[in-house]
Amino acid sequence: MSNAVLVIGGGIAGMQAALDVANTGHKVVLVEKAPSIGGHMLQFSEVFPTLDCPQCIGTPKMTEVSAHPNIELMTYSEVESVSGSIGRFNVKIRKKSRFIDAARCTGCGECAIACPISVPSEWDLALGQRKAAYIPFPQAVPAVYTIDKTACVECRKCEKVCDAAAINFEAEDEFVERVIGAIILATGYEVFDASLKPELGYGTYPNVITGYELERLDQAGGPTGGKIEVNGKEPQNVVFIQCVGSRDKSVGVEYCSRVCCMATAKQAHYVRHKIPGARVTVCYIDIRAFGKRYEEFYERVQGEGVIYRRGVVSEVYKRDDKLVVRAEDTLLGEMFEEEADLVVLAAGIVPGKATVELAEKLNIPLGPDGFFLENNPKLAAMESGVPGIYLAGCAEGPKDISDSVVQAGAAAFMALLAVVGAEGEPDREPVRS
Repeated sequence: MSNAVLVIGGGIAGMQAALDVANTGHKVVLVEKAPSIGGHMLQFSEVFPTLDCPQCIGTPKMTEVSAHPNIELMTYSEVESVSGSIGRFNVKIRKKSRFIDAARCTGCGECAIACPISVPSEWDLALGQRKAAYIPFPQAVPAVYTIDKTACVECRKCEKVCDAAAINFEAEDEFVERVIGAIILATGYEVFDASLKPELGYGTYPNVITGYELERLDQAGGPTGGKIEVNGKEPQNVVFIQCVGSRDKSVGVEYCSRVCCMATAKQAHYVRHKIPGARVTVCYIDIRAFGKRYEEFYERVQGEGVIYRRGVVSEVYKRDDKLVVRAEDTLLGEMFEEEADLVVLAAGIVPGKATVELAEKLNIPLGPDGFFLENNPKLAAMESGVPGIYLAGCAEGPKDISDSVVQAGAAAFMALLAVVGAEGEPDREPVRS
Protein backbone atom coordinates (compact mmCIF):
# COMPACT_ATOMS: atom_id res chain seq x y z
CA MET A 1 0.00 0.00 0.00
CA SER A 2 1.11 3.57 -0.72
CA ASN A 3 0.65 6.66 1.42
CA ALA A 4 1.43 9.05 -1.48
CA VAL A 5 -1.23 11.24 -3.11
CA LEU A 6 -1.39 12.17 -6.79
CA VAL A 7 -2.82 15.61 -7.62
CA ILE A 8 -3.73 16.13 -11.28
CA GLY A 9 -3.84 19.84 -12.12
CA GLY A 10 -1.71 22.71 -10.85
CA GLY A 11 -4.19 25.59 -10.66
CA ILE A 12 -5.24 27.20 -7.39
CA ALA A 13 -7.25 24.12 -6.30
CA GLY A 14 -4.50 21.66 -7.20
CA MET A 15 -1.80 23.72 -5.47
CA GLN A 16 -3.91 24.07 -2.32
CA ALA A 17 -4.71 20.36 -2.20
CA ALA A 18 -1.05 19.44 -2.73
CA LEU A 19 0.12 21.76 0.05
CA ASP A 20 -2.58 20.58 2.47
CA VAL A 21 -1.48 16.96 1.98
CA ALA A 22 2.26 17.66 1.94
CA ASN A 23 2.11 19.71 5.12
CA THR A 24 0.97 16.59 7.00
CA GLY A 25 4.19 14.82 6.02
CA HIS A 26 2.76 12.73 3.19
CA LYS A 27 4.32 12.61 -0.25
CA VAL A 28 2.54 14.30 -3.16
CA VAL A 29 3.04 13.93 -6.89
CA LEU A 30 1.63 17.02 -8.62
CA VAL A 31 1.12 16.66 -12.39
CA GLU A 32 0.35 19.71 -14.54
CA LYS A 33 -0.02 19.57 -18.33
CA ALA A 34 1.15 23.17 -18.90
CA PRO A 35 4.80 24.26 -18.64
CA SER A 36 3.98 26.13 -15.40
CA ILE A 37 1.66 25.75 -12.45
CA GLY A 38 -0.67 28.62 -11.52
CA GLY A 39 -3.77 28.05 -13.64
CA HIS A 40 -6.32 30.59 -14.85
CA MET A 41 -6.24 32.73 -11.71
CA LEU A 42 -2.82 34.13 -12.56
CA GLN A 43 -4.21 35.45 -15.87
CA PHE A 44 -6.70 37.73 -14.11
CA SER A 45 -6.08 41.39 -13.37
CA GLU A 46 -7.90 41.34 -10.02
CA VAL A 47 -10.20 38.97 -8.13
CA PHE A 48 -13.68 39.75 -6.84
CA PRO A 49 -15.04 41.01 -4.50
CA THR A 50 -11.88 42.26 -2.78
CA LEU A 51 -10.06 43.36 -5.97
CA ASP A 52 -6.90 41.70 -4.67
CA CYS A 53 -3.97 40.99 -6.98
CA PRO A 54 -4.08 37.31 -8.12
CA GLN A 55 -0.30 37.22 -8.45
CA CYS A 56 0.06 38.28 -4.81
CA ILE A 57 -2.05 35.26 -3.84
CA GLY A 58 -0.88 32.71 -6.39
CA THR A 59 2.84 33.39 -6.80
CA PRO A 60 3.77 32.58 -3.17
CA LYS A 61 1.79 29.33 -3.43
CA MET A 62 3.61 28.44 -6.64
CA THR A 63 6.95 29.02 -4.95
CA GLU A 64 5.90 27.05 -1.87
CA VAL A 65 4.78 24.11 -4.02
CA SER A 66 8.03 24.14 -5.97
CA ALA A 67 10.20 24.24 -2.84
CA HIS A 68 8.19 21.83 -0.66
CA PRO A 69 10.28 18.73 0.21
CA ASN A 70 7.20 16.47 0.12
CA ILE A 71 5.98 17.56 -3.33
CA GLU A 72 7.32 16.04 -6.53
CA LEU A 73 6.36 18.60 -9.17
CA MET A 74 5.93 17.40 -12.76
CA THR A 75 4.98 20.21 -15.14
CA TYR A 76 4.51 19.79 -18.89
CA SER A 77 3.36 16.26 -18.01
CA GLU A 78 0.23 14.16 -18.38
CA VAL A 79 -1.16 11.01 -16.80
CA GLU A 80 -0.84 8.25 -19.37
CA SER A 81 -2.60 5.38 -17.59
CA VAL A 82 -3.95 4.34 -14.19
CA SER A 83 -4.63 0.86 -12.85
CA GLY A 84 -5.25 -0.64 -9.42
CA SER A 85 -7.46 0.67 -6.65
CA ILE A 86 -7.54 2.69 -3.45
CA GLY A 87 -4.31 2.32 -1.52
CA ARG A 88 -2.38 1.15 -4.57
CA PHE A 89 -2.97 2.93 -7.86
CA ASN A 90 -0.28 2.25 -10.44
CA VAL A 91 0.15 5.47 -12.37
CA LYS A 92 2.16 5.98 -15.55
CA ILE A 93 3.07 9.60 -16.31
CA ARG A 94 4.37 11.07 -19.56
CA LYS A 95 6.89 13.89 -19.03
CA LYS A 96 6.80 15.71 -22.35
CA SER A 97 10.14 16.90 -23.66
CA ARG A 98 10.75 20.64 -23.44
CA PHE A 99 13.81 20.20 -25.68
CA ILE A 100 15.51 22.26 -22.98
CA ASP A 101 17.08 20.41 -20.05
CA ALA A 102 15.30 21.63 -16.91
CA ALA A 103 18.32 20.75 -14.77
CA ARG A 104 20.60 22.93 -16.90
CA CYS A 105 18.28 25.82 -17.83
CA THR A 106 19.06 28.98 -15.85
CA GLY A 107 15.97 30.87 -17.05
CA CYS A 108 18.13 33.61 -18.60
CA GLY A 109 15.83 33.96 -21.63
CA GLU A 110 18.60 34.29 -24.21
CA CYS A 111 17.01 31.51 -26.29
CA ALA A 112 13.77 33.50 -26.58
CA ILE A 113 15.65 36.67 -27.52
CA ALA A 114 17.53 34.83 -30.29
CA CYS A 115 14.46 32.95 -31.58
CA PRO A 116 13.17 34.50 -34.85
CA ILE A 117 9.72 32.84 -34.72
CA SER A 118 6.74 34.52 -33.05
CA VAL A 119 3.33 32.88 -32.55
CA PRO A 120 0.16 33.86 -30.65
CA SER A 121 0.60 33.60 -26.90
CA GLU A 122 -1.73 31.17 -25.11
CA TRP A 123 -1.14 33.07 -21.88
CA ASP A 124 -2.36 36.33 -23.47
CA LEU A 125 -5.21 34.50 -25.24
CA ALA A 126 -3.69 35.29 -28.64
CA LEU A 127 -3.84 39.03 -27.94
CA GLY A 128 -0.04 39.07 -27.76
CA GLN A 129 2.88 37.10 -29.14
CA ARG A 130 5.47 34.71 -27.75
CA LYS A 131 8.54 33.08 -29.26
CA ALA A 132 8.87 29.42 -30.26
CA ALA A 133 11.35 29.22 -27.35
CA TYR A 134 9.33 30.60 -24.48
CA ILE A 135 8.31 30.74 -20.86
CA PRO A 136 4.54 31.24 -20.38
CA PHE A 137 4.85 34.33 -18.15
CA PRO A 138 7.65 35.99 -16.16
CA GLN A 139 6.68 34.47 -12.78
CA ALA A 140 6.29 30.93 -14.18
CA VAL A 141 7.21 28.00 -11.92
CA PRO A 142 9.43 26.28 -12.75
CA ALA A 143 11.42 29.10 -14.43
CA VAL A 144 12.39 26.81 -17.30
CA TYR A 145 12.03 27.61 -20.98
CA THR A 146 10.27 25.31 -23.47
CA ILE A 147 10.68 24.95 -27.22
CA ASP A 148 7.40 24.66 -29.08
CA LYS A 149 8.33 22.14 -31.78
CA THR A 150 5.11 22.86 -33.72
CA ALA A 151 6.34 26.41 -34.32
CA CYS A 152 10.11 25.88 -34.28
CA VAL A 153 11.94 25.88 -37.64
CA GLU A 154 15.11 24.42 -36.05
CA CYS A 155 17.31 27.30 -37.13
CA ARG A 156 19.28 26.48 -33.94
CA LYS A 157 19.98 30.12 -33.15
CA CYS A 158 18.88 29.39 -29.57
CA GLU A 159 21.52 26.68 -29.30
CA LYS A 160 24.28 29.13 -30.16
CA VAL A 161 23.39 31.57 -27.36
CA CYS A 162 22.70 29.01 -24.61
CA ASP A 163 25.80 29.14 -22.37
CA ALA A 164 24.33 26.38 -20.19
CA ALA A 165 24.19 23.97 -23.15
CA ALA A 166 20.66 23.10 -22.07
CA ILE A 167 19.06 22.73 -25.52
CA ASN A 168 18.62 19.26 -26.99
CA PHE A 169 16.52 18.97 -30.14
CA GLU A 170 16.81 15.17 -30.07
CA ALA A 171 15.25 14.80 -26.61
CA GLU A 172 12.25 12.46 -26.28
CA ASP A 173 9.33 12.16 -23.91
CA GLU A 174 10.09 10.35 -20.67
CA PHE A 175 7.76 7.90 -18.93
CA VAL A 176 7.79 7.42 -15.17
CA GLU A 177 5.68 5.24 -12.89
CA ARG A 178 4.49 5.91 -9.38
CA VAL A 179 2.52 3.88 -6.84
CA ILE A 180 -0.18 6.11 -5.36
CA GLY A 181 -2.61 5.68 -2.47
CA ALA A 182 -5.21 8.27 -3.50
CA ILE A 183 -5.84 10.66 -6.37
CA ILE A 184 -7.19 14.24 -6.38
CA LEU A 185 -8.55 15.60 -9.65
CA ALA A 186 -8.09 19.37 -9.91
CA THR A 187 -8.11 19.63 -13.68
CA GLY A 188 -9.91 22.99 -13.81
CA TYR A 189 -11.94 24.26 -16.74
CA GLU A 190 -11.82 25.82 -20.17
CA VAL A 191 -13.60 28.89 -21.48
CA PHE A 192 -16.69 28.51 -23.67
CA ASP A 193 -15.91 29.14 -27.34
CA ALA A 194 -17.90 32.32 -27.99
CA SER A 195 -17.70 31.80 -31.76
CA LEU A 196 -20.40 29.12 -31.27
CA LYS A 197 -22.75 32.12 -30.83
CA PRO A 198 -22.10 33.75 -34.24
CA GLU A 199 -24.95 36.22 -33.81
CA LEU A 200 -22.83 37.99 -31.17
CA GLY A 201 -20.02 38.75 -33.59
CA TYR A 202 -17.11 37.10 -31.80
CA GLY A 203 -14.43 36.27 -34.34
CA THR A 204 -16.12 38.57 -36.87
CA TYR A 205 -15.61 41.96 -35.25
CA PRO A 206 -12.25 42.59 -33.55
CA ASN A 207 -13.89 44.79 -30.92
CA VAL A 208 -16.05 41.91 -29.68
CA ILE A 209 -13.98 40.14 -27.02
CA THR A 210 -14.53 37.86 -24.04
CA GLY A 211 -14.24 38.86 -20.41
CA TYR A 212 -11.12 36.70 -20.13
CA GLU A 213 -9.49 38.72 -22.90
CA LEU A 214 -10.43 41.94 -21.12
CA GLU A 215 -8.62 40.60 -18.04
CA ARG A 216 -5.42 40.34 -20.11
CA LEU A 217 -5.88 43.88 -21.46
CA ASP A 218 -6.35 45.28 -17.97
CA GLN A 219 -3.39 43.48 -16.39
CA ALA A 220 -0.20 45.55 -16.22
CA GLY A 221 1.80 42.59 -17.54
CA GLY A 222 -0.62 41.98 -20.40
CA PRO A 223 -0.20 42.67 -24.11
CA THR A 224 -1.23 46.35 -23.84
CA GLY A 225 0.57 47.12 -20.59
CA GLY A 226 -2.72 47.45 -18.72
CA LYS A 227 -4.44 49.80 -21.17
CA ILE A 228 -7.99 48.97 -22.23
CA GLU A 229 -7.84 49.85 -25.92
CA VAL A 230 -9.52 48.97 -29.21
CA ASN A 231 -7.36 49.69 -32.26
CA GLY A 232 -5.21 51.91 -30.09
CA LYS A 233 -8.16 53.97 -28.78
CA GLU A 234 -10.00 53.93 -25.47
CA PRO A 235 -13.61 52.79 -25.96
CA GLN A 236 -16.19 55.31 -24.77
CA ASN A 237 -19.22 52.99 -25.00
CA VAL A 238 -18.76 49.49 -23.59
CA VAL A 239 -21.51 46.86 -23.48
CA PHE A 240 -21.20 43.63 -21.51
CA ILE A 241 -23.37 40.65 -22.47
CA GLN A 242 -24.03 38.05 -19.78
CA CYS A 243 -24.66 34.29 -20.03
CA VAL A 244 -22.69 33.58 -23.23
CA GLY A 245 -22.35 29.81 -23.10
CA SER A 246 -24.28 29.49 -19.84
CA ARG A 247 -27.97 28.62 -19.35
CA ASP A 248 -28.23 28.18 -23.11
CA LYS A 249 -29.76 24.99 -24.50
CA SER A 250 -28.98 26.06 -28.07
CA VAL A 251 -25.28 25.32 -27.46
CA GLY A 252 -25.84 22.40 -25.08
CA VAL A 253 -24.92 24.29 -21.91
CA GLU A 254 -27.88 24.29 -19.53
CA TYR A 255 -26.09 25.11 -16.27
CA CYS A 256 -25.10 28.46 -14.75
CA SER A 257 -21.34 29.07 -14.75
CA ARG A 258 -21.70 30.87 -11.40
CA VAL A 259 -18.74 33.23 -11.72
CA CYS A 260 -19.82 35.33 -14.71
CA CYS A 261 -22.09 37.85 -12.96
CA MET A 262 -19.41 38.89 -10.50
CA ALA A 263 -16.62 38.71 -13.07
CA THR A 264 -18.60 41.11 -15.27
CA ALA A 265 -19.17 43.47 -12.34
CA LYS A 266 -15.43 43.43 -11.66
CA GLN A 267 -14.59 44.06 -15.32
CA ALA A 268 -17.14 46.89 -15.54
CA HIS A 269 -15.31 48.39 -12.56
CA TYR A 270 -12.03 48.11 -14.52
CA VAL A 271 -13.48 50.12 -17.38
CA ARG A 272 -15.00 52.82 -15.17
CA HIS A 273 -11.74 53.07 -13.23
CA LYS A 274 -9.44 53.38 -16.25
CA ILE A 275 -11.84 55.27 -18.56
CA PRO A 276 -13.87 57.44 -16.13
CA GLY A 277 -16.03 59.02 -18.85
CA ALA A 278 -17.02 55.75 -20.50
CA ARG A 279 -20.66 54.63 -20.67
CA VAL A 280 -20.79 51.05 -19.40
CA THR A 281 -23.92 48.92 -19.86
CA VAL A 282 -24.48 45.36 -18.70
CA CYS A 283 -27.16 43.30 -20.46
CA TYR A 284 -28.16 40.54 -18.05
CA ILE A 285 -30.76 37.82 -17.64
CA ASP A 286 -30.51 37.51 -13.84
CA ILE A 287 -27.85 38.67 -11.38
CA ARG A 288 -26.56 35.87 -9.16
CA ALA A 289 -24.50 37.53 -6.45
CA PHE A 290 -24.57 34.55 -4.09
CA GLY A 291 -21.27 34.76 -2.18
CA LYS A 292 -20.09 36.71 0.82
CA ARG A 293 -19.86 40.45 0.00
CA TYR A 294 -20.93 39.78 -3.59
CA GLU A 295 -24.20 41.71 -3.36
CA GLU A 296 -22.36 44.65 -1.83
CA PHE A 297 -19.84 44.60 -4.69
CA TYR A 298 -22.64 44.49 -7.26
CA GLU A 299 -24.23 47.56 -5.64
CA ARG A 300 -20.84 49.25 -5.54
CA VAL A 301 -20.33 49.08 -9.31
CA GLN A 302 -23.85 50.37 -9.86
CA GLY A 303 -22.90 53.31 -7.66
CA GLU A 304 -19.88 53.86 -9.88
CA GLY A 305 -22.20 54.51 -12.82
CA VAL A 306 -22.47 51.08 -14.44
CA ILE A 307 -25.91 50.68 -16.07
CA TYR A 308 -27.61 47.31 -15.63
CA ARG A 309 -30.32 46.54 -18.15
CA ARG A 310 -32.31 43.31 -17.97
CA GLY A 311 -32.23 42.26 -21.57
CA VAL A 312 -31.84 39.19 -23.75
CA VAL A 313 -29.44 40.05 -26.59
CA SER A 314 -30.47 38.78 -30.02
CA GLU A 315 -27.57 40.05 -32.14
CA VAL A 316 -24.55 42.30 -32.45
CA TYR A 317 -24.09 43.99 -35.82
CA LYS A 318 -22.11 46.87 -37.32
CA ARG A 319 -23.60 50.21 -38.32
CA ASP A 320 -21.12 52.63 -39.85
CA ASP A 321 -18.08 52.48 -37.55
CA LYS A 322 -20.04 51.42 -34.45
CA LEU A 323 -21.23 48.10 -33.11
CA VAL A 324 -24.91 47.87 -32.24
CA VAL A 325 -26.22 45.52 -29.56
CA ARG A 326 -29.86 44.64 -30.17
CA ALA A 327 -31.81 43.21 -27.25
CA GLU A 328 -35.19 42.90 -25.61
CA ASP A 329 -35.69 44.70 -22.32
CA THR A 330 -37.61 42.02 -20.41
CA LEU A 331 -38.68 44.46 -17.69
CA LEU A 332 -40.16 47.06 -20.04
CA GLY A 333 -41.21 44.54 -22.69
CA GLU A 334 -39.63 46.45 -25.56
CA MET A 335 -36.70 46.11 -27.93
CA PHE A 336 -33.72 48.43 -27.57
CA GLU A 337 -30.40 49.05 -29.28
CA GLU A 338 -27.17 50.13 -27.63
CA GLU A 339 -24.22 51.48 -29.63
CA ALA A 340 -20.79 50.27 -28.55
CA ASP A 341 -17.11 50.75 -29.27
CA LEU A 342 -16.39 47.53 -27.38
CA VAL A 343 -18.58 44.51 -26.63
CA VAL A 344 -17.46 42.13 -23.88
CA LEU A 345 -18.96 38.64 -23.73
CA ALA A 346 -19.22 36.88 -20.36
CA ALA A 347 -18.12 33.49 -21.70
CA GLY A 348 -19.01 30.62 -19.41
CA ILE A 349 -17.03 27.73 -17.93
CA VAL A 350 -16.94 24.34 -19.67
CA PRO A 351 -15.07 21.08 -18.94
CA GLY A 352 -11.56 20.76 -20.30
CA LYS A 353 -11.08 18.97 -23.61
CA ALA A 354 -9.15 16.16 -21.93
CA THR A 355 -11.89 15.46 -19.35
CA VAL A 356 -13.51 12.60 -21.29
CA GLU A 357 -10.16 10.92 -21.96
CA LEU A 358 -9.10 11.23 -18.31
CA ALA A 359 -12.45 9.88 -17.12
CA GLU A 360 -11.89 6.79 -19.27
CA LYS A 361 -8.39 6.29 -17.89
CA LEU A 362 -9.67 6.52 -14.32
CA ASN A 363 -12.95 4.70 -14.97
CA ILE A 364 -14.97 7.43 -13.26
CA PRO A 365 -18.33 8.83 -14.41
CA LEU A 366 -19.10 12.24 -15.87
CA GLY A 367 -22.26 14.17 -15.10
CA PRO A 368 -24.74 15.43 -17.70
CA ASP A 369 -22.87 18.76 -17.67
CA GLY A 370 -19.63 17.03 -18.72
CA PHE A 371 -17.78 17.64 -15.45
CA PHE A 372 -16.65 14.80 -13.18
CA LEU A 373 -19.63 13.44 -11.28
CA GLU A 374 -19.67 13.73 -7.50
CA ASN A 375 -21.21 11.10 -5.23
CA ASN A 376 -23.53 13.57 -3.54
CA PRO A 377 -23.55 17.28 -4.41
CA LYS A 378 -24.80 18.21 -0.93
CA LEU A 379 -22.89 15.86 1.37
CA ALA A 380 -19.84 14.61 -0.53
CA ALA A 381 -19.13 16.87 -3.49
CA MET A 382 -15.44 15.98 -3.30
CA GLU A 383 -16.00 12.21 -3.67
CA SER A 384 -16.04 10.67 -7.14
CA GLY A 385 -17.74 7.41 -7.99
CA VAL A 386 -14.46 5.51 -7.44
CA PRO A 387 -13.06 4.95 -3.92
CA GLY A 388 -9.76 6.77 -3.51
CA ILE A 389 -10.36 9.36 -6.24
CA TYR A 390 -11.49 12.82 -5.11
CA LEU A 391 -12.55 16.05 -6.84
CA ALA A 392 -11.44 19.62 -6.27
CA GLY A 393 -12.30 22.97 -7.83
CA CYS A 394 -13.83 23.28 -11.27
CA ALA A 395 -13.09 19.65 -12.11
CA GLU A 396 -16.38 18.95 -10.32
CA GLY A 397 -18.27 21.95 -11.72
CA PRO A 398 -18.11 25.74 -12.08
CA LYS A 399 -17.14 27.61 -8.92
CA ASP A 400 -15.23 30.67 -7.83
CA ILE A 401 -11.75 30.80 -6.32
CA SER A 402 -12.79 30.69 -2.66
CA ASP A 403 -15.10 27.69 -3.18
CA SER A 404 -12.36 25.95 -5.19
CA VAL A 405 -9.88 26.39 -2.33
CA VAL A 406 -12.39 25.12 0.24
CA GLN A 407 -13.19 22.02 -1.82
CA ALA A 408 -9.47 21.43 -2.38
CA GLY A 409 -8.99 21.30 1.39
CA ALA A 410 -11.88 18.85 1.74
CA ALA A 411 -10.49 16.65 -1.05
CA ALA A 412 -7.06 16.68 0.63
CA PHE A 413 -8.65 15.58 3.91
CA MET A 414 -10.49 12.70 2.22
CA ALA A 415 -7.32 11.62 0.40
CA LEU A 416 -5.41 11.63 3.69
CA LEU A 417 -8.09 9.45 5.28
CA ALA A 418 -7.66 7.01 2.40
CA VAL A 419 -3.87 6.78 2.65
CA VAL A 420 -3.84 6.68 6.46
CA GLY A 421 -6.29 3.80 6.20
CA ALA A 422 -3.90 2.14 3.78
CA GLU A 423 -1.05 2.55 6.28
CA GLY A 424 -3.09 1.10 9.12
CA GLU A 425 -4.60 -1.85 7.23
CA PRO A 426 -1.97 -3.20 4.84
CA ASP A 427 -3.61 -6.62 4.53
CA ARG A 428 -7.17 -5.48 3.82
CA GLU A 429 -8.96 -6.40 0.62
CA PRO A 430 -8.68 -3.36 -1.72
CA VAL A 431 -11.82 -1.82 -3.13
CA ARG A 432 -11.95 -2.38 -6.89
CA SER A 433 -12.86 0.44 -9.23
